[in-house]
This record gives sequence, C-alpha cells and structure tokens, in this order.
Amino acid sequence: MRKYIFAVLCLFALSLNAQDKISDTTSFLDKIEFKVGYSGNLIWNNGLNLGAEYLWKEKVKTKTRKDKLKTITHQYLFNGNLTFSNNFSTETDAGIFTNYGLMWRRTNTKGRQISIALNPLGYYRSFLPETYEVKGDDVKKVFLPGRSYYAPSLSIGLGKLRKDKKLTARYFNINLMYRTPYNAGAAPSISFQYGYRFNFKKKK
Repeated sequence: MRKYIFAVLCLFALSLNAQDKISDTTSFLDKIEFKVGYSGNLIWNNGLNLGAEYLWKEKVKTKTRKDKLKTITHQYLFNGNLTFSNNFSTETDAGIFTNYGLMWRRTNTKGRQISIALNPLGYYRSFLPETYEVKGDDVKKVFLPGRSYYAPSLSIGLGKLRKDKKLTARYFNINLMYRTPYNAGAAPSISFQYGYRFNFKKKK
C-alpha cells in the first residue's frame, strides 16, 4: 500500500513540476492583448479607443452538469486605455483620455465573457476651439486651449471569444468617468466602447 501511495505522490510532484515549467515559459506576448475600437455615446464625443490588457492571474474551474463538462475561467488583468474623442456640435469637449487600472473577467465554456474594470488612474485633457487671451490692449491667440482633469473610471463589459482568429475577441463596454475638479465639483459622463482584441502570437 505504501508503494502505491509513494508512486501517486511522485506522479503528483511531476505534474506540479510540469505545470511550473509551462508557466515559466509563458512569454510576454502570450500574456498581453491589444484592443482597438469605437468610443463615444453615438451623439457627441465620438472617437477612437486604443488599449492593452496584461494577464496577471488566471483561475480555471471545471464542473460537470448534466453529463457535460463546463469550464469557467476567471482572469485578473492590468488594463490601460488611450481614447481620442471629438464633439462635432460645439467642440468644447474634444479631448484625449487615458486611464489605468485592474480588470476582472469571467469566461464560460461557450466563450462568452463579462468584465468589470476599475481604473483609479485617469487623466482627461479637453481642447477648446480657437481661443484668444486679452491682457489690457494686447490680444493673443492661446496655444492648445483647454483644461486638464483627474478622471477615474469604472467599466462594465460583455464580450465573446473568437477561436483561432487573429482578432481574438470582441467586446462592448459601458464606461462611467468622473472629471474633477469641474467647476465646483465633478462631471460624470457615460460612454460606450465597441471593438476587437488581438495579439501578435502566431496561430498554429
């Protein structure tokens, strides 16, 4: 009996060692994905969203229900975005927005995904139309007029994996951002993001 227990323990140790080797050989490109898509609210502030996601931790759970094996994957990722937007009506809210934070994402057996991203590090720079500054009798054109804001954000999203594709997944996010200081307080804004994720790994 002891021989069998010892053999099982040896096999278990070998499997753990093999898993460690696999994780150690995971390259940077295996862990990072880029994304590109539309960002706006369909009326104003429409623009382009660029971003990257780096896999920090991953947990895979398997369940058997009705004689079917189901796999649920939980991922924790570092998330970063850069967004360019333009207000086609007044141009007062055109700007550049960047944020960084942590994302949790759940993927089921069918590849459907839900995610929540909290981005405490956010910066928004607005750009005003042609602006002039008056000092006494001197009138000067202001170079790149606008304002800078601290802009944390929260994002809730849905997505779908695309197997064996260079565009590995598509996503749809609802993003809530607060710009502060804005007048006497903060200015909330809601935007939508729709696009695709991709990586530079070679598909076999």
